[in-house]
Amino acid sequence: MTFLRAAEDSPDTERMFEVDTRAMGYLPNYTQVFAHSPAVYGAWHQLNGSVKAGMDLRRYELATLAAARALKSSYCGLAHGKVLRDKFFDAETVAAIASDHGGTDLSAEEVAVVEFAGKVAADASTITESDIASLRMHGLDDTEIFHVMLAAAARCFFSTVLSAAGVEPDPQLNASLDPDLRHALSFGG
Repeated sequence: MTFLRAAEDSPDTERMFEVDTRAMGYLPNYTQVFAHSPAVYGAWHQLNGSVKAGMDLRRYELATLAAARALKSSYCGLAHGKVLRDKFFDAETVAAIASDHGGTDLSAEEVAVVEFAGKVAADASTITESDIASLRMHGLDDTEIFHVMLAAAARCFFSTVLSAAGVEPDPQLNASLDPDLRHALSFGG
C-alpha cells in the first residue's frame, strides 16, 4: 500500500478518515499517507477545491489526466480517468485520451489543453510564449490558461507525494474499471 508506516491516531486523523470514508465509501490509500500531516491535507483540499472551482470540470479532468500521464502517476490516472468515464466519455474514448489524445473526439481546444497541461507537468521550464499564444488561438483567455497551469501544477504536488510514498491505487478504484481502461490509465507509478 505504501512505504510509510501508519500515522499515529489523533482526533485530526480520525476526522480525515471519517470524512474520506463517507465521501468515497472506503478509506483511500492516499488519505492514510496524508494522515502524517492533516494540516497539509486540509491545505491541499482547499487549494485543489479552489483550482477546480475556477474552471469547467471537464477541462479540469482533462488537464489533470494529462498531468498524471506526464508524471507517470497510475493512481491519479485511474482516479481522474474514472471521473472522465463516469461523467463525460465512454471507456474507449478515455483510453484513447490516455494514450493518444489527438486521436479522440476531443475538440481542438481540448487537445491543446491536454498537450499544454502535459507539458507543464513534464517540464514547465519548456513552456514558451508560443504555447500560450496557441491556447489563446483556441479561445482560452489568460485566466483560463492560468487555471490549466494551476491544475497541472497541483497534480504535480499530489502525484509526486503519492509516488514518493509508494501509494498504490485502491483495490476499489481498480475494480471499478474494466481491464482495458485500467491498463490504459496505469502509467507506471
